[in-house]
Amino acid sequence: MSQLPPEVSRLIDSALSEDQAFNDPTTQALVPEGVIGLGMLRAKAYGVLAGVDVAMAVFQRVDASLKANVLVDDGSPLSPGSDIARVEGDAASILKAERVALNFLQRMSGIASDTNRYVKAIEGTRSRIVDTRKTAPGHRYLDKYAVRMGGGYNHRQHLADGILIKDNHIQALRSQELGLKDVIRLALARASHTIKVEVEVESLEEVKEAVEAGAHIIMLDNMPVDMMAQAMGIIDGRAVVEASGGINHESVRAVAGTGVDLISIGGLTHSTSALDISLDLEFS
Repeated sequence: MSQLPPEVSRLIDSALSEDQAFNDPTTQALVPEGVIGLGMLRAKAYGVLAGVDVAMAVFQRVDASLKANVLVDDGSPLSPGSDIARVEGDAASILKAERVALNFLQRMSGIASDTNRYVKAIEGTRSRIVDTRKTAPGHRYLDKYAVRMGGGYNHRQHLADGILIKDNHIQALRSQELGLKDVIRLALARASHTIKVEVEVESLEEVKEAVEAGAHIIMLDNMPVDMMAQAMGIIDGRAVVEASGGINHESVRAVAGTGVDLISIGGLTHSTSALDISLDLEFS
């Protein structure tokens, strides 16, 4: 991610403004201008790196004269003590940027690390781990990038990315006396030829209806594993199958064992734990 898109640059500026990085009375009172320091970004836990270019951009947004050197690429495994990057220059500038840079780096690396745990848990199966739109507001581009760095795949980037018929859409149209098949066929008829139609189902009867109506993708929502296996037999390769809802590290292998194509996990981005990464400021 060496070339940051405009939305990420705006997000960096917003985060620096929120933290009042250019109005830091502690640093202004205690650290004289011209003191040169070396900031070493280091991992303090095992995980997968994501967001190092974003962190470097934060430092250079605060002070363009800072020299940033990335030592480990995004997607690389980390262990306690791993050196990630170094930032050299005005110590006051490094201190002003430190927290915001770490906030981005720790969150993104946490997402990548958790995603990688899921990916490793289903190795040898046909399934893929995918994310959802349950991202932190404003952070979707970065959250989904971090999922990819952990070996996962992205679901829809936004609402315009495809048609996903969920329970509330179905209920709204049932009030107009339309059944599930009618809803799916209406979506297929009105969709652009470039857009796939996915439908969320909760029972085997709904699975049958979705297949008969011609849905491109069928999401098995909160189904027990044995029901998922039955659903796979009904679908029989006639649609892409996604499993979703309540899947965790303990259950994901069994879900993958049913043969589903996709396993979507909202917790990758809505409940992530930050990876422990620190900045150690050193002086010669």
